[in-house]
Amino acid sequence: MSKTTMGNKLPRKLEQKMQTVGEQIRLARLRRDLSVAQVAERATCSPMTIARIEKGAPTVAIGIYLRVLYALQLDDDILLLAQKDEMGRALQDLALKHRERTKQREPSNTLEWPSHDGRGLRQRASKKQ
Repeated sequence: MSKTTMGNKLPRKLEQKMQTVGEQIRLARLRRDLSVAQVAERATCSPMTIARIEKGAPTVAIGIYLRVLYALQLDDDILLLAQKDEMGRALQDLALKHRERTKQREPSNTLEWPSHDGRGLRQRASKKQ
């Protein structure tokens, strides 16, 4: 029985991106002259899983993608995900521009210090200027 909690249907745009990723992994495998079976063995998964990755199946776990990238010596490419977060940086900049400094409190003419009898703060007479 298949999992249906999240579904396995992606929006068309994401589906196309998954297919592109799968095609890129397939081309990387072919450029290295490796068979599906060889990559599956190195990534400790089944050849069927490699075939699903290369087709862009959305149900393959990201950990398996990482093992396949590692088997192809492309594991550092995962660090490129969300690296150029232009929208996030723009939102962060907008939030920074709206911050205002807190106003400084005016100095008090009375001095306060802790009391030795445990009743809190005591005040001393005002300083004369």
